[in-house]
Amino acid sequence: MAGDRVEHLTEEQKAALEAELAELEGPKRAAAIEAIKTARSFGDLSENFEYHAAKTEQGLLEARIRKLRERLQHAVVVEHDTDDHVGPGSIVEIEDEHGEVMEVTISAVGGGVSATSPLGTALIGAGVGDVVEVEAPRGAWKATIRAIRR
Repeated sequence: MAGDRVEHLTEEQKAALEAELAELEGPKRAAAIEAIKTARSFGDLSENFEYHAAKTEQGLLEARIRKLRERLQHAVVVEHDTDDHVGPGSIVEIEDEHGEVMEVTISAVGGGVSATSPLGTALIGAGVGDVVEVEAPRGAWKATIRAIRR
C-alpha cells in the first residue's frame, strides 16, 4: 500500500515540499475559494463555466495538498556526509547483468530515478560493490554498483 512506504528525503527536499505545501494551503487555497465565490455571483451554476472550472481547480489543488501531506508524513530525512551509500541526490553508476553501464540520479522530488521506484528502492542504502536485485514490473534483474557520487 502506498501509504505504508517510507520516503527518503534530504533536508533540502523536505524543506522544498514544506514550502510548496505552505503556499498551496495559504495563498493558493484562498485564491481558489475567492474564484469560486466570484463565479457563483455570475448566476445559474448548472451552466456556469467559470464556476465548474474553479471547482475543478480547487479539486486539483486539494489533491496536491493531500499528496504533499502524505509524502511529508512518511518522510525520513537522510543525511549523507559521505558518498559511501546511495541516498537521495546520489549519482550512481551501475552495471547490469549484461554488462550495460548506466548512470542514474536518485531523486525523491523529481528529475531522476525516484527513490520509491523499483530501481531507487533497490539502490537506497547500498554501497559500491554491492549487487542489488531490482524487482521491476517486467521482471527482476541484478545490478552492481560501480560508483557513487554527489
